[in-house]
Amino acid sequence: MFELKPLRAEAIPAALSKAERYRLLNEPEQAESICQDVLRTEPGNQQAVTLYLLAITDSFRTSHQPDVWRARALLEQLTSEYDRCYYAGIVEERLARAKLESGGPLAPQEAFVGFTRAMRWYTQAEALRPPGNDDAVLRWNSCARVLMESPHLRPAAEYEEIIELRLE
Repeated sequence: MFELKPLRAEAIPAALSKAERYRLLNEPEQAESICQDVLRTEPGNQQAVTLYLLAITDSFRTSHQPDVWRARALLEQLTSEYDRCYYAGIVEERLARAKLESGGPLAPQEAFVGFTRAMRWYTQAEALRPPGNDDAVLRWNSCARVLMESPHLRPAAEYEEIIELRLE
């Protein structure tokens, strides 16, 4: 049907800058497209992989079916173990926030699971963090605050206990 036009290598820095701007303008699909073009020209470009992953997760809150698997697949392209752990936490945290906002019947349990998964990833990233980088600590604290300030978020087992008590 159409053949995509290639991006020139010297245009990559400007393209990645545009992708950042599109993310800030809340146009993640534009950022995703740019990152795909960059990765076609320069496979493995870490900035493009990271921006692509973040653009996908930007859509989690507005999508009825977040593309979690595509985001998780991009984690494998990250060359830094710290980045893989940190961005795995981002994926789980953003999915948890999307579940929480969805208001579905299982949203509180799914959000709890998502936040605790994110916190585990952030703990792993914290152990690998470069000097002067406490991003994983900041994200862990953010997840912990949500869980501490939202008593309705708890593990599924606790919900089952409450239901059993009500049925008795």
